[in-house]
Amino acid sequence: MPTMKIRGGDLDLVEYEFTSFSPGEHIRPCGLMKDYRLTPVSGTVVVRAPARIHLTVLDMNRFSPDRPGGGGIGFAIGVYCTAEVECTKSGIEIDYAREPIIRHFVEVFRKVVGYEGGFRIRARDHQHEHVGLGSTSTILVAVANALNTAVGSPLSRDQLRVLIGSNYVEETEIGNVAFGFETGVGPAASTYGGMAVMGDELTLIYRHAFADGKKVYIVIPTSTTSSAGEKEFDLLMNKARTLDYRDRELKSYLILMDLIPALERGDLAKIGDVIWEIEFRGSKRAEVEHHGFEIYRYMAALRDAGLEFVGMSSVGPSIAVITDRPEDEVKAILADAGLRVAIATTVDNEGLKVHLEERA
Repeated sequence: MPTMKIRGGDLDLVEYEFTSFSPGEHIRPCGLMKDYRLTPVSGTVVVRAPARIHLTVLDMNRFSPDRPGGGGIGFAIGVYCTAEVECTKSGIEIDYAREPIIRHFVEVFRKVVGYEGGFRIRARDHQHEHVGLGSTSTILVAVANALNTAVGSPLSRDQLRVLIGSNYVEETEIGNVAFGFETGVGPAASTYGGMAVMGDELTLIYRHAFADGKKVYIVIPTSTTSSAGEKEFDLLMNKARTLDYRDRELKSYLILMDLIPALERGDLAKIGDVIWEIEFRGSKRAEVEHHGFEIYRYMAALRDAGLEFVGMSSVGPSIAVITDRPEDEVKAILADAGLRVAIATTVDNEGLKVHLEERA
């Protein structure tokens, strides 16, 4: 694994060595280990969790692969990942393309709750990886809640959020895993639905229903720039940190004084204005410029056409558009800008769903 340099200023240069490890190693129990009374259920637990749009981190200087946090805002959308879990006598069977990330969390969960049996797991994500829709965090939320329900729900949903965030990993090419970046926005939005506002250390500060009855259009512009691996690290840990030193107070003020009141009164236009301002501030600016100024050109064209809410998700390149305008009109606006709808959906304001399929 590479050694990456992190520069936060002229006199702020450190080296971070990415260390990969086998799934199940370097577990962080988060103080949750104790003697739980487990009551495995009979049948298959099925969980459906919504994906998320991650609008911004509050301060890139407060998180790293070794420290989840940093704060942020984001909302759940009607694009889903599912997990099916059944308790077995022994062994771990995983039916999922990205098996190492699932296996690692299974071992984390087993160690924390003291479960000595096995699991049969089938997981399916939304098939939009590394474009800003949170495929990894969403599938982990679905699997974590299915595992928990399958053994009698020893942990709360908030405890599961913290466990996911503190043990968040990405897979390597050789089947190992390495700790990744996690603000906690994705698990919070996927768990509870609506818009989530996060503080540091994975703290859920505020959650509110968002854009009820309005359509969400996801646009995925073509980008030749990677949003994963070493390039993501370079982006988040260098330019983004420097810009957040300057703008983190402003972003926090906009969220506290403008965004949250607008969410309370359901004012989509004002919410859109706040998000548009944030697109040019701090680490969000670094994320957008990572793809070149073409993303700004696209988003400006959509705003100039009167679409109320336009924002890039995470490190992109996906752009979320929310509006009351008719779908045909939106498609025409997008076509004029050289774009098209990749996903048409709504905000999910309910969060994950769990049900049990009894054995025949």
